Amino acid sequence: MDHATIFILLAGALGLFMAWGIGANDVANAMGTSIGAKALTIKQAVIIAAIFEFSGAFLAGGQVTSTIRKGIIDSSVAAQAPELLVYGMLASLIAAGLWLVVASRSGWPVSTTHTIVGAIVGFAIVGLGIDAVSWGKVGNIVMSWVVSPVISGVLAFLLLRSVQKLILNTDDPISNAKKYVPVYIFATGFMIALVTLFKGLKHVGLELTAGQNYGIAVIVGLIIMGFGKLYISKLKLDPSDDKDFHFANVEKIFSVLMVVTACAIAFAHGSNDVANAVGPMAAVISIANEGVVTQKSAMPVWILLVGGIGIVLGLAMYGKKVIATVGNNITELTPSRGFACLLAASTTVVIASGTGLPISTTHTLVGAVLGVGLARGIGALNLSVVGTIFMSWIITLPAGAFLAIFFFYFFKGIFG
Repeated sequence: MDHATIFILLAGALGLFMAWGIGANDVANAMGTSIGAKALTIKQAVIIAAIFEFSGAFLAGGQVTSTIRKGIIDSSVAAQAPELLVYGMLASLIAAGLWLVVASRSGWPVSTTHTIVGAIVGFAIVGLGIDAVSWGKVGNIVMSWVVSPVISGVLAFLLLRSVQKLILNTDDPISNAKKYVPVYIFATGFMIALVTLFKGLKHVGLELTAGQNYGIAVIVGLIIMGFGKLYISKLKLDPSDDKDFHFANVEKIFSVLMVVTACAIAFAHGSNDVANAVGPMAAVISIANEGVVTQKSAMPVWILLVGGIGIVLGLAMYGKKVIATVGNNITELTPSRGFACLLAASTTVVIASGTGLPISTTHTLVGAVLGVGLARGIGALNLSVVGTIFMSWIITLPAGAFLAIFFFYFFKGIFG
């Protein structure tokens, strides 16, 4: 293929840019609840993300990726014009990366999955024809806008209500927290292990049955619960702390849980969403090297490295505004509320993986934060922020599409 080296270099650079955008926007979402709840400082969150997002992306981000993310384009149509697919994938990466920078700058938590989907649909319509798009798949993705925030919102609402009933609204919140928080730790460990097994490790080629997955998840949950119990027993709780804020000591116990959930969400997110950057990149590199469109593209290790590094840099350099939106501006979060958000979100991811629902981590997390706010009454929500977030979600797909169409013609003009 002519210009093969240029295409590979461009794919590397634009893939890094897109991964940087994912870090600035999506990772900031995942960490926002922990920072908003004061369980982690920004610096600690960046360190956790650096370790767990990177290892999720690198270890479980996939040796093989579908050439076209989520099967949105009919690959038989694309196979007739491999060079158009190269221009389109490069255009999608730069379009999605740019939209994520705009959204992160404005503090809007948007979905990287929907951004890249919008971009791919946009270039496919103008480059390959309207029939090349699998509209059923696109319809499913639009459905997930409604379904994933609703499921996680309901779960977060119920979880926080259970915390209020079992711990906060009782005569002895501290001893009840010591009694029930380990159970929540177990549930968290169990769910996160399931997310990792179903979402992350399927790429590594570990073929486990559903029964084995659940068995491993129970063991992991029990181990994490053991460590959690040990840590809680060593916490120095000072009754005088409860004078200003009645639940200061209880929230200290919940902080332990927040850190566990933050690490886990980061790993699951890295393994899942890095594909939005490295998938199109791998497709371009595979076509540049072989000159043909294949169903699956091999994933050289360096591509996953680029994805992992980009995500961490994006969070560290540009994640602050989205963190503020998710962590502070929708509703006031404490460790117990933040925990309810993260556990609800990860449970929703497990349900979605099991049922094959396309899902956006962002929408799921924001839905959970809304659910937690509602559990304290509608007055606990900042409705103008919520309105702005919903607007940014609606704009994301068309924004990705229009930018991708522009860049598709740009690349076609240069190389075509």
